[in-house]
Amino acid sequence: MNAGDTGFMLICTALVFFMTPGLAFFYGGLVRRKNVVNTMMACTFIMGLSVVMWILFGYSLSFGGNHGGIIGDFRWFCLNGIGMDDAGPYAATIPHFVYIAFQMMFAMITPALITGSLVGRVKFKALFFFVLFWSILVYYPMAHMVWGEGGFLAEIGSVDFAGGNVVHISSGVSALVFAIILGRRKGYENTAYRVHNIPFVALGAFLLWFGWFGFNAGSALAANGLAAHAFLTTAVSSASAMLTWMLIDVIKDGKPTLVGASTGLVIGLVAITPGAGFVPIWSSFLIGGLVSPICCFTISTIKGKLKIDDALDAFGCHGIGGIWGGIATGIFAKSSINPVARWDGLIFGEYWLFVAQIVGIVVTAAVAIVGTLICLWLVKRITPIRVSDKEERIGLDISEQGESAYPTFNGLDS
Repeated sequence: MNAGDTGFMLICTALVFFMTPGLAFFYGGLVRRKNVVNTMMACTFIMGLSVVMWILFGYSLSFGGNHGGIIGDFRWFCLNGIGMDDAGPYAATIPHFVYIAFQMMFAMITPALITGSLVGRVKFKALFFFVLFWSILVYYPMAHMVWGEGGFLAEIGSVDFAGGNVVHISSGVSALVFAIILGRRKGYENTAYRVHNIPFVALGAFLLWFGWFGFNAGSALAANGLAAHAFLTTAVSSASAMLTWMLIDVIKDGKPTLVGASTGLVIGLVAITPGAGFVPIWSSFLIGGLVSPICCFTISTIKGKLKIDDALDAFGCHGIGGIWGGIATGIFAKSSINPVARWDGLIFGEYWLFVAQIVGIVVTAAVAIVGTLICLWLVKRITPIRVSDKEERIGLDISEQGESAYPTFNGLDS
């Protein structure tokens, strides 16, 4: 084992952890004042639930053993049999515990991304059980298929450096399905849903950007040139996407906006995630630069024509951004950068990787759709999913959490 790699990966693990609080601020700032506590609480409880589940059985199901290329087993239940000085099967230069902790942060933020599509109308109890079931039925199998030993998608040659399929497409597609089943917010077509706290949005985006360097560079699993390469592609893609979203704002409304710039940088990070350690640095300008118009068009189509209330554009940003990133990896990847990719991308004259990427995207979407429908069916057996009309009008901060983000000062000292 290597002390430098271990230290680097511990820092990256902490950076990825920081992304979920960042997401809480990002989502919290985008919603109405009466739902900000509930929205941030959705990310908060997932931070607790995901850690407990991951250590008990989540890591073992994702990375322990192999059954049909789809799921692991319970050999490492509660991390039984893993010593603190043991090297794991996935990274020889760091302790197994470090790899477990790093992957745990991915299992934390992924279901939190889904909550952006549901704000203002889902019962907290229903969301709690949905996340529990979804982690088991969707996330753990996807992690195994993409990154686990003998995983189906890895075996066919599909690649995902840091979570395009596992994190973004799975959560984005699930968010869309949940939003359709849940239905639109009351008065959706006649109400202007304004961002209530733009500084929160910017703060959340900056925290996500900061943490994402650990997300992508850390996926090299060592302090080496590949980590540096992924760091730079991440920086370039996010910066390019931010600038193109600002340009879109100027073309559409005559002014660039802070919310638009924040959104652009986040989807630039989403787009580069699957290919950060596979594509040349020059291609990250194109990957980031093109994702903003792609996502912007999708968001306007969903909200303007399909009337699906994906409240904070979880599918439009993470689902579509992840799909574009997976496709772009199949176009621009080079096996000389990372030999995990068995073939070069389409632009270099080979097509097998591109085909494998398309298969990976389709399989991920199918698992997310079927898994989400099963999870919602199970949740309905336990509790109603949607709040009442009265609770929705009052706001979920009061009706679900009994708290207010901005209380009046009258009577506070009495």
